[in-house]
Amino acid sequence: MKNDPRLSLNLRSPMFWHWAGVGVLSVAVLALILRLGYAWTVSDTGAMRTLDSKKVQLETLTQDTIPLRGLDKRVAATRARIQAFYDERIPANYSLLATRIAELENHSGVHLSHLSYTQGAPGTDLTEISMEASVSGEYPQMMRFVNGLERDQIFFVIRAMSLNGQQSGQANLRLRVSTWLHAADAAASGLPRTGSGGDASAPPSFGTGREGN
Repeated sequence: MKNDPRLSLNLRSPMFWHWAGVGVLSVAVLALILRLGYAWTVSDTGAMRTLDSKKVQLETLTQDTIPLRGLDKRVAATRARIQAFYDERIPANYSLLATRIAELENHSGVHLSHLSYTQGAPGTDLTEISMEASVSGEYPQMMRFVNGLERDQIFFVIRAMSLNGQQSGQANLRLRVSTWLHAADAAASGLPRTGSGGDASAPPSFGTGREGN
């Protein structure tokens, strides 16, 4: 097969090679543009996914911190309520506690034949005071005494109660009641500790008029 003279001439022409080079470069540039476009699309998609993930994490952290907002104010308010409770319902000293028991006795009409006090282990702020009482009287008088304890300004908690007798006559009531004193006041009261073996009545100087059995 003979060579085409025109083809041979074109192959030797600088212009032919110039346009061939331009064509090859154009194809290469187009391929590079397509590759960069693909890489940009992939990178942009990954960036959007990362951004969405960060937004979800931020929203989660924001929701988690909602309960902590204003925590310092709530703590301060709680401390203020605790202090108000102490001021209003915890006696300032043992003498006021003993005097209040005597007032409840007189108001209800019962007779306390036995009243003893012991204190528990000292707490950070308060110390529990346990009272053992033997009460006699008419049934309505007993109920007035018990209701008086439960509703009193001083914070009393009835731990145990045993009633012997009839509702229509004389009855005997045994009570175990708890209240609290400030730790320093309890330490200064001279009361025996629970479990120490002592069953001490309120000292006469406190004006209770009660002696232990």
